[in-house]
Amino acid sequence: MAARKALTYCTSCLLPNSKPDLTFNDAGVCNACSNYLGRQEVDWSAREKEFLDIVEQYQSKDASTWDCIVPVSGGKDSTYQVLKLLELGVNPLCVTSTTCDLSDIGRANIQNIKNLGVDYVEHSPNPMIRRKLNRIGLETVGDISWPEHVGIFTIPVRAAVQHRVPLIVWGENSQNEYGGPAAATQNKTLTRAWLEEFGGLLGLRVNDLNQSWGIKKKHLINYTYPSDEELQSVGVTGLFLGHFFEWDGLSNALIAQANGFTTYAKKVEGSMVNYENLDNHQTGIHDYFKFLKFGFGRATDIASLHVRRGRITREQGIKIVTESEGKFPWEYLGKSLQEILDPLDLGVPEFEAICDRFTNKALFVLETDGTLKKDRHQNLQKMTPIT
Repeated sequence: MAARKALTYCTSCLLPNSKPDLTFNDAGVCNACSNYLGRQEVDWSAREKEFLDIVEQYQSKDASTWDCIVPVSGGKDSTYQVLKLLELGVNPLCVTSTTCDLSDIGRANIQNIKNLGVDYVEHSPNPMIRRKLNRIGLETVGDISWPEHVGIFTIPVRAAVQHRVPLIVWGENSQNEYGGPAAATQNKTLTRAWLEEFGGLLGLRVNDLNQSWGIKKKHLINYTYPSDEELQSVGVTGLFLGHFFEWDGLSNALIAQANGFTTYAKKVEGSMVNYENLDNHQTGIHDYFKFLKFGFGRATDIASLHVRRGRITREQGIKIVTESEGKFPWEYLGKSLQEILDPLDLGVPEFEAICDRFTNKALFVLETDGTLKKDRHQNLQKMTPIT
């Protein structure tokens, strides 16, 4: 049995020490908060000039192709990305790797991006193969949307190679460390090592699917990163827009809404807002597994963003998270859990067993026999609530 160790939380926001790659200074403040404070010292005018200078290097000089590839989902952030690039006079090719269980709102928001006035490619992988990968991802690494999270990185890069458009403009840099390979002085190409660091593999390699599960190589093209030789022949590289322009989810949502973006009718399950994670019915399961593995979920992430920006107090954030987070995912965006599991040939009891297998028992209250303590709705109780 895992050692029973209490969580500790950032003294400034709500993030716990169980979050991967999170560190704390002597005052108990996490590096995410420290990074945000550092952003206040950034000369954003200089960053914008740097971005435009880099884009100019890659821009099509004779208008024979697009200036860049923009991976988009139809969400608030990708809507903002497209609007920002159009504002700057950049001509993007928008590329969508469709989600695993697309919602009606997700479809409407994809159409909205098309209506902004861009060329658009929507790539829909074989749904029969994807369903197999959904189940493999859920059972093997605890990520039901593993094929989507890999495809987000492989499909736009494959499009860049196919169309010979070297520059890819991503959105937020989740690590908040650098602008991307194109902003570096050396090693500007997006290599396989870059994919392995940022691309959502979670230790499950595409080769494993062929060797261990017998999925034919021809059915894994969408999830296979181009070879380094192919990348180098085009010079495929990337930038994180969030490194060059102040990035704020709420601001992005308001800008997107002003330009046709549709939000949910109520607060999204497991979250505290109605404007994100709207396209995939599986997202509730994905976020729940994050809670099982690390003892926090999406509401903590969003509340922490708002606490850093002074929109809510830490105490208000604690109340919101306590009310919103960690509930068993009986439904998401109006679809029941069993409806979401049906394409994977899984029942709720089998799903619960998978949940238990991936739950970090060191973080939750146990029964006297060592099993997880659950209420009548199958909800767990954290051993160390946020304080």
